[in-house]
Amino acid sequence: MRRFLDGLYTASGWLAGLGMIGVLLMVTLMILGRLLGFPVGGADAYAGYAMAGAGFLALASTLKHGEHIRVTLILGMLHGKARRGLELAALLVAVALSGFLALYSARLVWQSWSFQDISTGIDATPMWIPQIPMAVGTLVFFIAFLDEFCLELLGRRAPPASEEPHHE
Repeated sequence: MRRFLDGLYTASGWLAGLGMIGVLLMVTLMILGRLLGFPVGGADAYAGYAMAGAGFLALASTLKHGEHIRVTLILGMLHGKARRGLELAALLVAVALSGFLALYSARLVWQSWSFQDISTGIDATPMWIPQIPMAVGTLVFFIAFLDEFCLELLGRRAPPASEEPHHE
């Protein structure tokens, strides 16, 4: 199971990277279009879709690599059971919030599909298509927080990178 979850987070990170490459390609295409005088209708919208998808798909990977910002002012003053209790409470809240985010992101995709919602730009893209990376990214983010909560509950969670002692 650990190998599957780590692979899921890695795959999500790689997909986020592909989204960033998509942004680069769209922006490059728009620049070339302006320089060479050919229209590139909808490229700005696709660059935006790729950027949004990359942001959501990167959430779980950055969480698992300890790259999310953590405010540890109170946590740093606690030790033992009090610290573990606060970690569990914070992770439980994060599981709940990320679960709601995943649920409502999936619901948005379904509604866009069922209402046949299309973008207002020249591209007239069915909106459920660019919304899929958001829904997938938030689902993997939820799974990552659930994983972190279970690891903390079992006492097997590694300390976040920002709290590990620095060895020089």
